[in-house]
Amino acid sequence: MNNLLAVWGLSGGELIVVLAVILILFGARKIPDFAKGLGQGIKEFKKASREPEDTTPPAKS
Repeated sequence: MNNLLAVWGLSGGELIVVLAVILILFGARKIPDFAKGLGQGIKEFKKASREPEDTTPPAKS
């Protein structure tokens, strides 16, 4: 996680400011819904990346 923050150049204080702005913009009620949707999206992405890809065309009879 520290490497990810280092890439964006965020320190601890800047991270707190960003989180406060997000809280003000979206409100406390919307953040859990947003996090739930984000979690479901990540779950679906991981599931799709684990499944074998069926890109071969069907055999002709």
